[in-house]
Amino acid sequence: MDRKTSSARRLRAPEEAATAAGSPAAAEPDPEVVAKATRRRFTAAYKLRIVEEAEQCAGEPGAVGKLLRREGLYSSHLATWRQAARDGSLAALSQKRGPKSRPTGEKRLARALARSERENARLRDDLRKARLVIDVQGKVAGLLGLSFDGEKTS
Repeated sequence: MDRKTSSARRLRAPEEAATAAGSPAAAEPDPEVVAKATRRRFTAAYKLRIVEEAEQCAGEPGAVGKLLRREGLYSSHLATWRQAARDGSLAALSQKRGPKSRPTGEKRLARALARSERENARLRDDLRKARLVIDVQGKVAGLLGLSFDGEKTS
């Protein structure tokens, strides 16, 4: 699409746009701003297409910037997608952001078991230390001639 065609579309009268779109409501964009912005999501195929187009534009000065402006992208998008394409495959390009999904079934049980085993080992170590302290206290009390009731024995 060249500049003249796109500018002619933008300068079209609202009546013409309404008849072209089929309904008067489609002619005017809704001026209301949504309360919460939504994050843009790009498919892996789209990312790969953009990376390939950018590689083709490498010889022309300013062509990559033109591509990014046309698609409404930032250069950081392209840099990230290029790195992902070098590192792996299409799957690497379609990584989802945010918290990981919750494990189900066997994974959840395995994690719970591992957590319980770690806690059990920690508690056994604490118990061993406590028994050692009690043993030392008993020996010190015997050397000082104290009974466990707190009375001094002679």
